[in-house]
Amino acid sequence: MALDVDALPDFPWDSLVPYRERAAAHPDGAVDLSVGTPVDPTPALVREALASASDAHGYPTARGTVEVRQAVVDWFARRRGVPGLGLDQVAPTVGSKELVGLLPSLIGVGAGAVVVHPAAAYPTYDVGARLAGGLALATDDVDTWRGDARVKLVWVNSPSNPTGTVASRAQLAAVVAAAREIGAVVASDECYAELPWNEPWVTGGVPSILDPEVSGGDPTGLLAVYSLSKQSSMAGYRAAFVAGDGALVDRLVEARRHIGLIVPAPVQTAMAAALADDAHVAHQRALYAARRARLLDALEDSLFEIDASDAGLYLWVTEGTDAWDTVGHFAEMGIVVAPGHFYGEAGRQHVRVALTASDADVERACHRIANSR
Repeated sequence: MALDVDALPDFPWDSLVPYRERAAAHPDGAVDLSVGTPVDPTPALVREALASASDAHGYPTARGTVEVRQAVVDWFARRRGVPGLGLDQVAPTVGSKELVGLLPSLIGVGAGAVVVHPAAAYPTYDVGARLAGGLALATDDVDTWRGDARVKLVWVNSPSNPTGTVASRAQLAAVVAAAREIGAVVASDECYAELPWNEPWVTGGVPSILDPEVSGGDPTGLLAVYSLSKQSSMAGYRAAFVAGDGALVDRLVEARRHIGLIVPAPVQTAMAAALADDAHVAHQRALYAARRARLLDALEDSLFEIDASDAGLYLWVTEGTDAWDTVGHFAEMGIVVAPGHFYGEAGRQHVRVALTASDADVERACHRIANSR
């Protein structure tokens, strides 16, 4: 089936324009906490690796260099509790968003097929289902789709964007078991896994869909998606990867070869350098932790309620009213936040407050919040 671009909704962030204008009218200007765009410098070791590979006169491969694939394999074993992946089970991608949007089409989801995604979810899961001609089902309840042969793909997002909820190994295993009963693929968007804030995830780590306790030691039908945008401030590099079922990875690589979705060779070198170094990730996590603590205190002191928010780059905030009203409240303070409506009906009374602002902007926002009541 042809990609049905006419089926796409309006781009949600366009509806924020009036609120951005209202926030910009603040005497001290706007503080934008609506988008999770990293603001801190890309680590020097990453930039140096990119520069060292800048003589890239030949075409790279869609499969990825041995160097970057080995770095992914080593990272999964060291950081995610997933040993034993093979080089044929991983491949780099041009950021994670393009994979999220194209995966239903690339694995053959078609008319009448169902793509399951979380109730409060990143909009691209729905967009990908529409592009493939399928139907999106927003739910966190496995029993809603258990035994339904129309389901061809199940998206998991842990830690969640926008809520910051983390799925336990038992919860992930339940999804895997139900999907395997009907032959559905499970794809897990794990892009915030290196940013846990609360226990047990700080000590025990955020579980991956490829964790042996989740997968039963068998990656069949499972894909983990990860991006270096957040942990390594590499959003501009469009550096991500997919790992899991070797047969599915092969299928994705073959399709990507035909349509030219190839990560530039210098970026692959930079990815390998970033994945091999844990120190810069710890440093970046500490920066976000301090900003999170400051915003959390300011919001709670001003009687906002924070739900979930156990990991990731956002606080999931509510006043118990419609999210657009809360967006307007923040705009009057000169602060831009994202309404939960962007993430589905489940988010209609929440706003997403991003931690991706400079220390100075976070202080400005906290001062305004403290003086808003």
